[in-house]
Amino acid sequence: MERTIQIIQITPEILVDLINDGTKSLLENFKKEWPIHSQDELMTREQTIAFLNIDSSTLWGWTKKGKVTAYGIGHRRYYKRSELLESLTPLKK
Repeated sequence: MERTIQIIQITPEILVDLINDGTKSLLENFKKEWPIHSQDELMTREQTIAFLNIDSSTLWGWTKKGKVTAYGIGHRRYYKRSELLESLTPLKK
């Protein structure tokens, strides 16, 4: 639904309110359509590699050294998003 607004004899305050209302409506629709990832979400190896922007051998090495923890079901491996974020450390200058 497209609305047409004529901006003649309108105060700046009313214009701001109209823009805010439109923006709020768009954000509410966006929130409904876009899934919010839980911090405890389980991620596959491929998702983890893409999330961290690393090579699969790097993920394997970090898992072997204990820098990140892998969880498994059968032959599948998963990583918790929250634990990946917690494993990040600040770099010193």
